[in-house]
Amino acid sequence: MPREIMWTDSEEIGIQLQEKFPEIDPLTVRFTDLHKYVTELEGFADDPTKSNESRLEAIQMAWHEEFEDAKG
Repeated sequence: MPREIMWTDSEEIGIQLQEKFPEIDPLTVRFTDLHKYVTELEGFADDPTKSNESRLEAIQMAWHEEFEDAKG
């Protein structure tokens, strides 16, 4: 069973989003879509209503870092 993921686990979420959506540039993703992607991750166990702009931005930046690393 995967570890439970919370909104504050931005680095782990970024890694998982990169693995799940390797073709998507995170900087093109709207926060409404990002929220949906995160809440649908396996292991996500936080309250979906507890997200906010700063948490989503941190997740987007973590995902972007993984995206850039994957490009080489």
